[in-house]
Amino acid sequence: MSTINSSTVDQSEIEKFEAMASEWWDLEGKFKPLHMLNPCRLEYITRQIAAEFDRDLSASKPFEGIRLLDIGCGGGLLCEPMVRLGATVVGADAAERNIHVAQIHAEQSGLEIDYRHTTAEALAEDGEQFDVVLNMEVIEHVADPSAYLSAVHDLLKPGGLHICSTINRNPKSFAMAIVGAEYVMRWLPKGTHEWHKFITPDELYALLEKAGLTPVDRKGFKFNPLMWSWKISDSDLSVNYVTASTRPS
Repeated sequence: MSTINSSTVDQSEIEKFEAMASEWWDLEGKFKPLHMLNPCRLEYITRQIAAEFDRDLSASKPFEGIRLLDIGCGGGLLCEPMVRLGATVVGADAAERNIHVAQIHAEQSGLEIDYRHTTAEALAEDGEQFDVVLNMEVIEHVADPSAYLSAVHDLLKPGGLHICSTINRNPKSFAMAIVGAEYVMRWLPKGTHEWHKFITPDELYALLEKAGLTPVDRKGFKFNPLMWSWKISDSDLSVNYVTASTRPS
């Protein structure tokens, strides 16, 4: 059984999310920004998986036979829809309270999800491998992004797909992701993000390549304050963005 390996875990980051764990499924709570972003994230994830594995998204269970890992799964906001689409899902989180919340919600929803209080490194050491690894809004919270992505590489089967979203590092991201989200809108508790830990798209591509992964796509997640909604952008990666990469066969 996997246990917590602290090589890339930042304990102060874990404590932040432990404190908010009970609010994962509160649409108006501290995770409101993720609930707002989730449809956009799911659209990107499902399109990428369908394209990579030649799946028909109009089918009732298009991802049947696909084994998927969601690292930093939180309360299960992505795990649950992936299971409904037919995937076999493991949700991993270094914050133990998140796992308890996710397990209870999945049980109440009648869904079978293998939730584990563990890390990417521990799973890799156990020899676990997956067709798809989701790494959404996590890398900006780890202590060593390079070592973390090396573990992600090992967790992917050859030909597997890795999807990673994070926040760009520039004045605009500071204004929107920290000042706007934490101080003005108060969507998140102050101190949730640390600007110096944000990663530019070029930096992330370089880290992915260093880990032995092949970047194949990147898009922006753009917030429209007038429509109060998110959309996928081909060109605007200035704040939130997402990448897809593969492990060579």
